[in-house]
Amino acid sequence: MRAGLDIGGTKIDAVAVDDDGIRTASLRLATGFGEAAVLASARDAVEGLRRLVGEGFETIGVGIPGLVDPATGRVRHAVNLGLDDTDFGRELETLVGAPVTVENDVNAAALGAYHLMGLEGPVAYLNLGTGLAAGIVLDGRLWRGSRGVSGEIGHIPADPAGYPCPCGQRGCLETVASGSAIARLWPATDEVRAGDHPAQALFREAAAGDTEAVRIRDDLATGVAAAIRILVLTVDVESVVIGGGLSHVGAPLLTEVQRVLRSWAASSTFLASLDLPDRIALLPEGLSVAAVGAAMLGRPESVLHS
Repeated sequence: MRAGLDIGGTKIDAVAVDDDGIRTASLRLATGFGEAAVLASARDAVEGLRRLVGEGFETIGVGIPGLVDPATGRVRHAVNLGLDDTDFGRELETLVGAPVTVENDVNAAALGAYHLMGLEGPVAYLNLGTGLAAGIVLDGRLWRGSRGVSGEIGHIPADPAGYPCPCGQRGCLETVASGSAIARLWPATDEVRAGDHPAQALFREAAAGDTEAVRIRDDLATGVAAAIRILVLTVDVESVVIGGGLSHVGAPLLTEVQRVLRSWAASSTFLASLDLPDRIALLPEGLSVAAVGAAMLGRPESVLHS
């Protein structure tokens, strides 16, 4: 048995899986804030899973935001969790008495999506959340790259005269195709219904004919399409799964991104030959991909070492 924790800013999704990746138990806890609180919540999640399954775990995997060194389990700059520089893996191992592997949450989600969706070949998981990043899985194994920045395509500058990016560059894809971009460009909040993501309000207003909403929606779709094109042209992934908070927009987002890709294909026989619109899919609602992916990190064959 293996345990997987998806540690987010407000909650921990925890799952227990067998060695085939079949989920046997799950629970959800509040995360807390700060090193002591987050570690205590992670410990409680593991102990809760142990009680549910009635046995211990061979390995424990953690998907967590921030800058993660998988070799050491150290987590830096996870600001939403209050973790500045924490030896998270070693500290959690001490608390739970089992080997712990720590990975960036997007990479963990990529591995989970690959297995839960029954995908094959090279796959990219494109996370459209507060930022924009991708996790890459090559034939069932996570690809981190030589320095762990594989998939950080949100920081590829697309417009040298564009908006400043927190990374220090200007005009990165993340500045037009992410939740933070929508928050900056579409600050209106009165259209947001209970349970809505701001992107859902944006797409609803665009469908109603609001010209500014249409412009922002189109820029967002173009940025996401550009990210997909980059993933295919650089890694030649067979499929791109769109996840993260913006994926809750659902079919309207997929339709707009495919529209942009088809417009590019109409003027480029090269792009037309790549069938980009048919190589993308939305992450199905309700899949705990990051938690399941984290659980599978403990299997040696799940990571492709550079």
